Amino acid sequence: MLEFSAGYADPSIDGTEEDIGLGQLPTGNIADTFRIWGAGLRYELSDTLALGVIIDEPYGADILYASSAPLLSGTAATVDSHAITGFARYKFNENISAHGGIVYQSVSADVTLRGAAYGGLSGYNAAFSNDSAVGYMIGAAYEIPQIALRVALTYHSEIDHKMDTLETPPGASAITSTTEVTTPETIAVSFQSGIAADTLLFGSLRFSHYSATSVSPVGLRTITTNPEASLTDLENAWNAELGVGRRFNEKWAGSLSVGWEQKGEDDLVSPLGATNGATFVSVGASYQATETIKISGGIRYTDFGAALPSTSGAQRGTFDGNSAVSAGLKVQISF
Repeated sequence: MLEFSAGYADPSIDGTEEDIGLGQLPTGNIADTFRIWGAGLRYELSDTLALGVIIDEPYGADILYASSAPLLSGTAATVDSHAITGFARYKFNENISAHGGIVYQSVSADVTLRGAAYGGLSGYNAAFSNDSAVGYMIGAAYEIPQIALRVALTYHSEIDHKMDTLETPPGASAITSTTEVTTPETIAVSFQSGIAADTLLFGSLRFSHYSATSVSPVGLRTITTNPEASLTDLENAWNAELGVGRRFNEKWAGSLSVGWEQKGEDDLVSPLGATNGATFVSVGASYQATETIKISGGIRYTDFGAALPSTSGAQRGTFDGNSAVSAGLKVQISF
């Protein structure tokens, strides 16, 4: 089977800064629209063994604070990533299978800290050159085909990157170094089961070890005289989704699901990630165009949790009532 996918998201993430004598000025929308692409190939070598490859973009960011926000004006971050996963699945019998593979991941980033909230650090920039590294994934699944039951457990390892870094501190010479950055390990459980004729219950639960991700270049640690200074402030998080799918006829099927992302224990967050938890609802549909071609699409509305951007432990603004609308399209070709 060959698969192509595309996604589009339009986030609206804005807030107000703390009053420094000019009133609570608006930040404007700090998040830009973005698109993601993916592809996959799976080939059944036999009744028991299948091989495949998945291409996707696991992480990303595009943040910019407008000039109307003096505390954080010009603060920006971009993150780009790509991953290629080669995997194999082996079926021991009708009910039990195992899967695993190698993940080749590349990441690059650029961060600028600017505005009165950063004090003497305002104007700092760090450019992280693209780096590629290897991790792995492994898992198992249990199935009962007669009732469309499938439960799968999958673990993705941490991936350790060594990124060539160019830091430009305010009023000082540029610093070149290598920054070690770890993308997080995740563990996920997904399930589906028939609950009535042509009706399917599905869901997932995932844990992401985000706290292991620290971006701590040598120049930042030197300027702040803090050996643990980091451009990130991430907490571990759980995500869950639960939904129902329904086949209407031989051509058409639809689905409805709701989801949740855990809110962090601390309301204070990095200005580079001004959300804290989320809930969402998704509506999807699929069309079996021919015996070998299936087209699927969906729309999701996400409501982000309130967040309080901070620097040096002090609140710098309030972000509340933010949301995003996203859409995706997938084409599957069987052979």
